[in-house]
Amino acid sequence: MHKITLIPGDGIGTEITAAMKKVVKEAGVDIIWEEFDAGESVLEEYGTPLPKHIIENIRENKLAIKGPITTPVGKGFRSVNVALRKELNLYANVRPIKTFEGIKSRYDNIDITIIRENTEDLYSGVEHKIGDYAGESIKIITRPACEKITQFACDYTKTNGYKRLSAVHKANIMKISDGLFLDVFNEVCENNKIYRKNANEDKDIYSDDVIVDAAAMNLVLNPEDFDVLVMPNLYGDILSDLCAGLVGGLGMVPSANIGEDCAVFEAVHGSAPQIAGKGIANPTAIIQSSIMMLRHIGEHDAAMKIENALRTIFKEGKVLTVDLGGDSSTEEFSNELCKIIRNS
Repeated sequence: MHKITLIPGDGIGTEITAAMKKVVKEAGVDIIWEEFDAGESVLEEYGTPLPKHIIENIRENKLAIKGPITTPVGKGFRSVNVALRKELNLYANVRPIKTFEGIKSRYDNIDITIIRENTEDLYSGVEHKIGDYAGESIKIITRPACEKITQFACDYTKTNGYKRLSAVHKANIMKISDGLFLDVFNEVCENNKIYRKNANEDKDIYSDDVIVDAAAMNLVLNPEDFDVLVMPNLYGDILSDLCAGLVGGLGMVPSANIGEDCAVFEAVHGSAPQIAGKGIANPTAIIQSSIMMLRHIGEHDAAMKIENALRTIFKEGKVLTVDLGGDSSTEEFSNELCKIIRNS
């Protein structure tokens, strides 16, 4: 039996998290869901979009999964996602990007993971106005954070059988901040015996680095060349969405926020208020996030059942949500997944 904090979110969040819970239950995992609202709906009552009791519950359970929460643009409260990462020191954001047979996308056989430092860079939120003339943001890159995220990326690359670990940076321009990130990346890789390709002792795995603008271009031109990419916060936010576009969009991509003590899994897409309540949202992203969560807690058989069910439903192409070219509802999609799991 597992106790897991659940934050359904707003917009389509309640619909897709309900679908996820049903599929996880069908896979045979006993979970006590401890459910909490966050975001604008609790702002008046608690004076914050992320009340302390939610943070305390996640710390106690050490595990959470959440749906999308709307973040006001240009005003209002800061992102709940950013606050969770800071409060719980969820230093590593992990986004596996994979193609599914049957899902129309621009590429086949994509298998890329974006690993993003999750707590600093421009997302530290250290910014201020200079009168009415300008706004200034401070980019914070520290050696300890660079060491932790690079070590995480090294471990991930080895554990998952990838060959190439690439640092993404802009050290040619930001020589101090991104320069530090790149220097630490090279140091940690060498300590882990992951060497540059031209000096590599182990031909099965190597490291290199790519300037962020070149990375963006090459991810579009030749995405199959990449395996694992590790980078500071802002670049990771942008490139992970770019990579989602390679495999069918944000509705297909899961995400994990990993810390030393806690982990929070989430759908990467927004709350889509324009379709909320219509029952047509695609729950794949949060279901894929639940697969990551189940593997994190050792429920590998259940995770494989759900992953195989997704592969089957996409390959058959008969029960798909509107965004995937079908006409099925969220409930019909999740019911079909449960049926496939039962019959597997």
